[in-house]
Amino acid sequence: MNSRGADALTYLETELLAPQVIGPDRLRLAPTALVPELRLLLAEDPIVWWARMEADAKTALTPPFWATAWPGGQALARYLLDHPTTVAGKRILDLASGSGLAAIAAALAGATAVTANDIDPYALAAITLNARVNHVAVTTCHGDLLDGDGGDAEVVLAGDAFYQEALAHRMWPFLQRATVRGACVLIGDPGRQYLPQDELRTLASYPAPATGTSTEPQISEITVLQPRRL
Repeated sequence: MNSRGADALTYLETELLAPQVIGPDRLRLAPTALVPELRLLLAEDPIVWWARMEADAKTALTPPFWATAWPGGQALARYLLDHPTTVAGKRILDLASGSGLAAIAAALAGATAVTANDIDPYALAAITLNARVNHVAVTTCHGDLLDGDGGDAEVVLAGDAFYQEALAHRMWPFLQRATVRGACVLIGDPGRQYLPQDELRTLASYPAPATGTSTEPQISEITVLQPRRL
């Protein structure tokens, strides 16, 4: 782990070990609506928490997407725990992992090795802590992997990866390349605008939780999807 990653981990560890003071600029360990058996380090209010992070760091920081349990990641995690043979005994890559929820679920479902990837050092620190809290081993990987095909991962997970046009235009070719080389690709998404629906088949659907969708109130259903074979 580089120095920035180590600093991020120390910062979040300090927050986790701090006295349990409730407030909008705090983190808390909490279950998620679709996966209540797991706990994650989540923000009481992600925007207020982001402002506090920047004030503490005295610099601009990437939005803390990892501090929210996004719906696509929740759906992927629920699917893996309910269908453990999907990942049991296999090598897993969780792309743009955020909180690490899907990666942690894969580890609990019996995956041989789980790698959680993100470009944000704070996300990797949160993944490390979330894996520790849930008593599983997850390896973190920093950097942009979208020019590749997922390497030797037998299952590639992509939760909430189609919320922004530029990202979607890189994510979909990556997932296609992973599919072509033989990986099982699973996508969790609530039907966002840039999702290539016509190129996917639905494996499972879940009702959107009443909580946790305040930033996207139009969400009513979350799906786990798989690319049609090319």
